Amino acid sequence: MRNRFTPSFDELPDVLPVFPLTGAVILPNGQLPLNIFEERYLNMAFDALAGPRLIGMVQPREEGNVADPQLHDTGCAGRIVSLSETRDNRLLIILAGVCRFDILEECEPCGGYRSVRVSWDRFAHDLASDDTDMDQASLLVSARRFIECHKLSVDWSALDSLAMPELVDTLAGSLPFSPEEKQGLIEAVVIEDRLALLTALCEFGTIAETQETTLTH
Repeated sequence: MRNRFTPSFDELPDVLPVFPLTGAVILPNGQLPLNIFEERYLNMAFDALAGPRLIGMVQPREEGNVADPQLHDTGCAGRIVSLSETRDNRLLIILAGVCRFDILEECEPCGGYRSVRVSWDRFAHDLASDDTDMDQASLLVSARRFIECHKLSVDWSALDSLAMPELVDTLAGSLPFSPEEKQGLIEAVVIEDRLALLTALCEFGTIAETQETTLTH
């Protein structure tokens, strides 16, 4: 069920501020916590709060400390649903996923941060409720193997309480896949494709980690 404050398709803006951050992705049914401290991204957050509260998360194509990296063509917008200020002038925010977008062109910087002109058309279905019948048990089995193999700490009770779309996008956004693998999840057009890719990444990741552990012992 979509949040009552989620904008409709007609309310989505043509221009979106973007936060380029390798490995930090959000999907339509997921959430992403952010710790914002750079001046330009503080400006971005406050400007977003004064408008539709939307920030686009998009991965850079280059890794490392690149001032203005080229961006992937597809990202996902999140709505600021929680905000806390710290005494050392940081903002702790939580984005709730809204809809993915394709970048059409980059705009002139404003406030030090980057903005892009976007098209939402290819992902308009992100705003609809996902009522498709998907195999939750199989996903949980694959995810549990991956998580245990990588010795990750997970609150399974919280995962068990999620509806299937939220489970898929929470795992897709939070598990430690490579930036390229996460970009593949962002670009999987429908959630069934995202589920299939997520399950495959969990299985492959478990096999690879098991083989590496065997070789080092």
